[in-house]
Parts: sequence; structure tokens; C-alpha cells
Amino acid sequence: MFTGIITGVGRITAVHDLGSSFQHGKRLTIQSPEGYLVGVVLGDSIALNGACMTVTGIDVANHHFTIDVSAESLGRTSGLSELGKVNLEKALRANDRLGGHIVSGHVDGVGQVTHFAQVGESWELRISAAFDLSKFLAYKGSITVNGVSLTVNDVQDQFVNGALQNTEISINLIPHTVKNTALGELKSGSIVNLEIDTVARYVERMLHVEKLCAANPSI
Repeated sequence: MFTGIITGVGRITAVHDLGSSFQHGKRLTIQSPEGYLVGVVLGDSIALNGACMTVTGIDVANHHFTIDVSAESLGRTSGLSELGKVNLEKALRANDRLGGHIVSGHVDGVGQVTHFAQVGESWELRISAAFDLSKFLAYKGSITVNGVSLTVNDVQDQFVNGALQNTEISINLIPHTVKNTALGELKSGSIVNLEIDTVARYVERMLHVEKLCAANPSI
């Protein structure tokens, strides 16, 4: 489990194929901040841009570690097969503060940045999310963007021919967030990893079962 509070910004410095077909994943080498890997051991979980990954190799002295990303994970996330900055968060410990919100590290889908610009001292980030995530996005609700716990400030459902097509959310980023995460690298058109709020997921499931039972009294 994670909190969505980024504990370091790393950089993917190498990407190696684990096989020759699209069914094979990739091995990533990540350079971490100095001292970040102290206490980290093989098998530990570290979230990269919001995706929970397992440490498969570690070099504390040179501040880098490796992870193996499956083809399944690559197909459902963004930014895990390209060189560049990534947000890092170590797994939550039982005695840690829950500074953000409960995050599983399982990406629910990707979104596309439609707008990213400074407004006053902060930045406005707008993201278009696919239709299947729309029901989980709420005003003042929580959303994880590339591993960062954020609050939704506005929700705009977008319809095409009377049918809900996608939903655009607006998020305010304070200077601290822009400075201490890789979100400052985003631009219009960037693809980001999204994880919905865990509570919203369970509420949706309960409502779904309730509807099933109402429609099928014999269940």
C-alpha cells in the first residue's frame, strides 16, 4: 500500500527487453536520489509513477535499482518504458503517517493532459479520463496522477451525440508539488497513470450488486 506522497524523484536510465516478442516485458534501471535506497532490500515494493513494482536488483553505493515490468503492466500504464524522470514512493509501513490517501499502486487507466499552465502561484492541470473511469471522479474527491495523491477541483462530463464520452478533471498543483515531483515535466498531450480512490471502487461495487439483486429477486 502507498499514500500518494512522493518520497523521491528518480530517473529511468536504461530499458532492456526481456524477450523478443510483444509478450515479453522490460527491465528498467532507475537512478534514485542519494541515500534513497538505504534500508531497501530485494523484493521490496516501490511505486513508479503510481505503479507498484518489485525491486529485483539493487546497488546502494551507486544509487540505482532495477525492476522487471511485465507486458501486461506496460500495456496498462504510461511512462514505464521510456527514459526520463519518474515519481518514486516506497511502500507504506504500519507506523507511517497517511499523508495523502490510501493508494494500492494498481493503475486503473490512463488519462491525457489537456491543459497545464501556471495560474497565480500555482498550476492548473486538466486531464481527460476515459468513460469507464468517469463514475469514480468526483468534486473534491481523491485521484492519483502518476503516483501523486491529488484533489479534484472540477469535473466536466463530455458528451458526444447524447452519450457520455469522457470526463475532464481539473486539479490545482501547489509550487511544492511541482518542485518535488515529476509532474512539472507534463505538457498538453502527455499520458498519465490514474488510480481512482479505493473507497469509490467499493461503493461502486456495492451499488452494482444492489442493482443486480433488485433486478433479480431470486438471487
